[in-house]
Amino acid sequence: MMDLLSPTLLLQIALCAYGVGTAGSLLALRHERIANLVGFGCATLGGLFGIGAGVLGLVFASGNGQAAFKLWPSLVPYLQLTVKLDPLSAFFVLIVSFLALAVSVYSFGYVRGFYGRKSVGVLAAFFNTLLLATTLVFTASNAFFFLICWEIMALSAYCLVSFEHEKSETRSAGVLFFIMSHIGTGCLILGFLLLFQAAGGQSPGGYSFDTFRTLGETMSPGRRDAAFLLFLFGFGVKAGIVPLHIWLPEAHPVAPSNASALLSGVLIKTGIYGLTRVLFDFMGTPPNWWGVTILTLGTISAVLGVLYALMQHDLKRLLAYHSIENIGIILMGLGASLMFLHTNHPVLATLALIAGLYHTINHAIFKALLFLGAGAILHATHTRDMEKMGGLIRRMPKTAFCFLIGAVAISALPPLNGFVSEWLTYQALLQGFDPGGSLVRLMFPLSGAMLALTGALAAACFVKAFGITFLAQPRSEQAAQAHEASPTMLVGMGVLTAACFFLGLFPTMFLRLLEPLTQQLLGQPLPPYLIQADGWVLGSAKAQGGTVSTLGIALTGICLLPIPLVLWLFFGRRTRVTTGPTWDCGLRGLTPQMEYTATGFSKPIRMIFKALFRPRREVQREYDYSPYFAKTLRFESHIEEAFVTRLYRPLNRTILRLSRRMRALQAGSIQAYLIYIFITLLLLLLFAL
Repeated sequence: MMDLLSPTLLLQIALCAYGVGTAGSLLALRHERIANLVGFGCATLGGLFGIGAGVLGLVFASGNGQAAFKLWPSLVPYLQLTVKLDPLSAFFVLIVSFLALAVSVYSFGYVRGFYGRKSVGVLAAFFNTLLLATTLVFTASNAFFFLICWEIMALSAYCLVSFEHEKSETRSAGVLFFIMSHIGTGCLILGFLLLFQAAGGQSPGGYSFDTFRTLGETMSPGRRDAAFLLFLFGFGVKAGIVPLHIWLPEAHPVAPSNASALLSGVLIKTGIYGLTRVLFDFMGTPPNWWGVTILTLGTISAVLGVLYALMQHDLKRLLAYHSIENIGIILMGLGASLMFLHTNHPVLATLALIAGLYHTINHAIFKALLFLGAGAILHATHTRDMEKMGGLIRRMPKTAFCFLIGAVAISALPPLNGFVSEWLTYQALLQGFDPGGSLVRLMFPLSGAMLALTGALAAACFVKAFGITFLAQPRSEQAAQAHEASPTMLVGMGVLTAACFFLGLFPTMFLRLLEPLTQQLLGQPLPPYLIQADGWVLGSAKAQGGTVSTLGIALTGICLLPIPLVLWLFFGRRTRVTTGPTWDCGLRGLTPQMEYTATGFSKPIRMIFKALFRPRREVQREYDYSPYFAKTLRFESHIEEAFVTRLYRPLNRTILRLSRRMRALQAGSIQAYLIYIFITLLLLLLFAL
């Protein structure tokens, strides 16, 4: 029985299921229904077994201390295809597997919209390949195998982003993702080469993660700092850290919505996994500027991500910018943890790390839920433009409920899961003002204030997203004819909705699973005051720190619900009620033109931060008989993405200019090419000496 519950066996079954799903989908390319059933059925099965592997990997690690499990034997030197399931890997395998389960069930109904138009078999094959490669990225035990899986993951994600390649915006987004991803991979290769060189660089074992763990602080400060910057850039590209985020708001909207859920929920988390693995598992005690850098980048990413999200009227693009925001919140926890490690405050470091990792799984769940909700809306209305939606709550009430739960969770409102992880982040940041004596400690309350601003702006953004999309009257014929999502789509969203409630109402039950992870990375158990009152109250790192009970908040709200009914029975039952038409400003009835638009809702924010957005607007009027009475009015508003216009476009122009000048080197002369080779050999010999 114990063999059947082995995390190793469950993980092997999950990987095999993903592999069979890939092969089966390709074999059934000409049979859409079979490809749908086989591809997403195997992905569902793989998700189920992966969840078991992740949970048992954490439970067994806490029980007997044996956190690593070897899956495959070594094949050739330097390319050892071995997989280990330590607590950090098990945690991220749990995330990818849970999302694989929910998104795969959703996909059964969603991909029917591609029947007769696109190849469902190709979509299902790359879907399974992405799940397989991502799971192996989280469990690879050496740098060679990790990088191979990393590239397979990037290529499969590129194929999903470019699935509807007949659209020009899709092709552009796919190319941008491809370029940014491979620039990041180049940085990772250089970073691992520095670690390999520090490990001796002689044997195949020098690429093993176990070898990297023994390096600690034996590397010279210069090499450590260079490795940190390379890994920060390489993993930061995949995570979508500002200013490396430009691919994310382009790629997420154009991908199929089930793929968008995986890209936002899982793919960008590989960057978080990589940073956590390298900085906490390989590099030893960090210098203070590492934590300061990550905390600063996280704060900037959180604030700018939510500000740019507020300006969007494309629903999926809005959600993509919120991924940047939440990656910033995660980085705030990781950066604070590194700073606490430097100042020798391990308990606070543990609290900050738990806050970051708990927000990692929370964001994966509620952001996948929101993307699946956006996919259901797109499936029903055939548009991503919120200006063409409205009134969908009457036509899609179940989808509206699931989307509302996701919106409340991402806005960090109690008692859902987003509130818990952001509350833990607040506790870590605000308690960080006490330790140490340098002015750097001022970063903690400043970051806490920026986190509060981010939460307020996120709530405003999702008031806009939900209100403009689901409330009022339909603004287009597509919205008026919308229909509810299919049962499997609703089941997939329902699973994630239930997870938002569970992780919000019972956080202490899940946090206990993270103790093996904190033992592995920090050598510390859970903070002693984190779980109080037999698990009913969530605390912080100190006895006098803040406490909260989300379950208590929920029960209090439920107990207060009968009060309005009692008041009505005593005072309002005999009150005379009259009904009349809604005030229509003296016109002949309410029309969709009277509603708030997404652009109009966000205008106050746009004006407050106009120095950042640099808004431009165009107004075109057509008159009939008099210049005082406009026949038609056309209004367009544009904002500037500062990093695109001021960083990447000038950089692109500079690279093209240099490339044109270097074109002269390719003169077509064999003698010139031989001279180039000779000079290159001389330089290499000088470098070797």
